[in-house]
Amino acid sequence: MNIETHKNEFLEFARFEKRFSNHTLVAYSNDLNQFITYLNSTYEIKNTEEINHTIIRSWIVSLMEQKISPRSVNRKITTLKTFYKYLLRQNIATENPMLKILSPKTSKRLPAFVEKEKMDTLLDDTVFGDDFDGQRNKLILELFYATGIRLSELINLKQANVDLYLCQIKVLGKRNKERIVPFNTILKEQIQQYITAKANLNNEFLFVNKEGKQLYEKFVYRIVNTYLSQITTADKKSPHVLRHTFATHMLNNGADLNAIKELLGHANLSATQVYTHNTVEKLKNIHEQAHPKG
Repeated sequence: MNIETHKNEFLEFARFEKRFSNHTLVAYSNDLNQFITYLNSTYEIKNTEEINHTIIRSWIVSLMEQKISPRSVNRKITTLKTFYKYLLRQNIATENPMLKILSPKTSKRLPAFVEKEKMDTLLDDTVFGDDFDGQRNKLILELFYATGIRLSELINLKQANVDLYLCQIKVLGKRNKERIVPFNTILKEQIQQYITAKANLNNEFLFVNKEGKQLYEKFVYRIVNTYLSQITTADKKSPHVLRHTFATHMLNNGADLNAIKELLGHANLSATQVYTHNTVEKLKNIHEQAHPKG
């Protein structure tokens, strides 16, 4: 059968059965479209059963010849692996060509984060304004930094899932996995003030615009980028940087790695361990500055 049809069926399965995020679905769609374009232009292949590991390997080589980063190439390989798992499960494919595909090595990239002094400047000294937008924007930044939640988790956070009595939020993370994340009493007061300010908007989501409509990802990204631009010249100024900042500062202040794993909603500890590299780098700098032989 036509690979284009199988691609569309796979994306529908990923959306409604696996409930993957929109970000993941867009990435899968783009990767598979690029792969299909390559198959058509290079081999004139349109049917799934004609594809083998040699053809897939040639696509990977072509990507690398285009100077596409190993990290991006590995993501495309992951997409094809997920696609072929689906094809095998549906009995569309009888063999998995991805078993013979090796991923290119990537250099470890440390998570970008904002220094504590700069975060203090942002949250304590920046003027946000007393109007609705100002209160909401500051609370968005405060909540990202205080809880380490993802962008998608913030925009989908429902007001009913904010427990002001216990100072905690119930977050719906990846794969519809729920977790509880605590926050401090200072943030509790800000949330109370904001909820009072939006009382007449009558929306189930915590963060909304002036019309009471749920915020979307690009809107929140622009807010974070605008305010982070006032305190840092780093290339990355995104909500995910605040997630990295939360984890790094927690670890630097002695938090247990397993506790950070649970707060972030990571499936395994290896995803959390990347933050220990930043801590080691900090210790190296302190040692160089303080040790007589540094």
